[in-house]
Amino acid sequence: MTKLSELNLTDRCRPESLWSAADVWIKKPHVVNKRLCGATESEYRDMDGAGLKQFFSSVLGCSHEIYEIFHFICANNVDEGHETTGRWRVCIRTVIPKVRKSEKCLCKEIIIKDMVGHTVTFVPFEENDVGQVSLRSSNIYQIQLQLKSEDWILSLHALKPEDWYSDGVAYPKLSWLCTELLPKLSRWALESRTSEFKSTLSLIPVEKYSVIYQQLKEKYKELVKVWPEVTDPEKFVYEDVAIATYLLVLWGEERAEKGTTTKQSFVDLGCGNGLLVHILNNEGHPGKGIDIRRRKIWDMYGPNTHLEENAITPSDGFLFPTTDWLIGNHSDELTPWIPVIAARSSYSCRYFVLPCCFFDFYGKYQRRQCKKSQYKEYIDFITDVSTECGFNTEEDCLRIPSTKRVCIIGKSRRHAEDEEVLIEEQRNYYIRGRQALFASSGVDGTCASQGGQDGPNNYENGQDISSSGSDWGKGFQPREKIEIVRNCAALPRDFVDAVVLKVAKYLLSLTERNTENSEWCDMWNTGGFLIISEVADLLDQSTLQTLKKECGGLQTLLKNNHQVFRVEGGKVFIRDWRTHAVAQSAKANSKRKPPPSGALKTRLCWFHTHHPHGCPLAREVCAFAHGDTELRPSTKPPKMVRT
Repeated sequence: MTKLSELNLTDRCRPESLWSAADVWIKKPHVVNKRLCGATESEYRDMDGAGLKQFFSSVLGCSHEIYEIFHFICANNVDEGHETTGRWRVCIRTVIPKVRKSEKCLCKEIIIKDMVGHTVTFVPFEENDVGQVSLRSSNIYQIQLQLKSEDWILSLHALKPEDWYSDGVAYPKLSWLCTELLPKLSRWALESRTSEFKSTLSLIPVEKYSVIYQQLKEKYKELVKVWPEVTDPEKFVYEDVAIATYLLVLWGEERAEKGTTTKQSFVDLGCGNGLLVHILNNEGHPGKGIDIRRRKIWDMYGPNTHLEENAITPSDGFLFPTTDWLIGNHSDELTPWIPVIAARSSYSCRYFVLPCCFFDFYGKYQRRQCKKSQYKEYIDFITDVSTECGFNTEEDCLRIPSTKRVCIIGKSRRHAEDEEVLIEEQRNYYIRGRQALFASSGVDGTCASQGGQDGPNNYENGQDISSSGSDWGKGFQPREKIEIVRNCAALPRDFVDAVVLKVAKYLLSLTERNTENSEWCDMWNTGGFLIISEVADLLDQSTLQTLKKECGGLQTLLKNNHQVFRVEGGKVFIRDWRTHAVAQSAKANSKRKPPPSGALKTRLCWFHTHHPHGCPLAREVCAFAHGDTELRPSTKPPKMVRT
């Protein structure tokens, strides 16, 4: 046995830290090895030494190599006094590559945890399609945690490192285990944190997901090249492919459980670009997507993709009694209503939601707990809605390029169908309670700001809005049909210029005295710095209220005006274009170059106009116009400005 690498851990480490770290590598190997899709494992079995030998023999057959393997497993941990049933915990793991050339010879491993000796050993073997097993003894390795002279040592050992085999996927290189895996394990051991959410893809078979995802990714990758929307095609195409894959596997498992071959129907509420609908329709599932605003890409899908432009309002007019599944993929203000709509559509209607933005029934969701993250609190709220609607609610994490990847699923009911009247009263009571809670908070939100006949105060006047005839969603406000840009780019130019001038002058005033007293006649005032909250203190309330309505607010406005400001680490500085030019020229492959002779300068140089020392760059190398005579009209279409 050869020790390949070791790392010293702090005194905060404990033996149980090894198991929390090792379980990440065992259950989620794709977190470190990006060429893997995941892994499946059998349940752990507790056994003593004799049971462990018998287990090896049953899996691998009688072999002279078993003695050598046992010597490796127990080399540093022989303790006959602890040969109890609970010492050894054993399972079989199947590693699933992202790209599978063949169903045959999937990499499997016997994983042995020594709970006394604090080691975990990986013994790989392969099983072909006729059940023949071959042991890969050259790739047996062990992770060990030991206490030496009051220091915890995490080490990596291999049985036959000289014969190590690597295919770059299921069998990584030894050097990778030392330089990538072991440092990650040490970090996880010290953190020892438990996630707020379930493991990724915990409700579906990962093997099926891996195969279908690769097929769909190959099938729809061309959309990235022709994506007509302003959104990032790589993110949105592959994210929707992953969501579609999840649903296809989930629905396939559901058909197998029910013993049917009829593919489920669906309606995607707030379908956006419609790609998820397009994929599901193409894969044989009847259904449609509804959104308040038509997208450019809808015209590219063809007649087999069913998309509808309509404003969805929770009411009897938007129930789907013949639909199997309702989908809410980043459905924003509709998210809490989807379990309600599914429950009221029919007893057999199911739903899938992937929450993103935080909405309550009648406006923005308001935080009420500080011990949870905002995201966890909102997921718990949607789970509560689902439970109150009568669903057996499940939660899972999707494998998508997003920080908001927890989905909530209602596949079955907690009650019998003849109890539906009682559960409907429960739903009404819950929604009325949320409505009253929202009204009492005094938040200037979607519904609270309306007042009048449709506002939340109607509840206080005795009207049962949530169940008043066919319009049980009164007070709900759908999003605007025309999307308003709220990244500060459409604010009035005079408003933006006034904020920029005020902030810049204050930054310059912080170091103005230094430049006045300097003996250097060419000293250019670079100004001081402020943190964002200090910048906010410079502005009046009406200005702050205007910026509060924008995404990112004040910080976004300052970043948009990068000609004047540099925003780093929550601090705002005056940009010194001399330093910027030097940094850019130092990059060998930099695309930024001085403007060519005769280049169009469509904007005035702020420093030339407002800085007390003028622009630090000569007009020949400055990308902005030094005076009106250099200014040329822009060839770009004008932006829509809000007034």
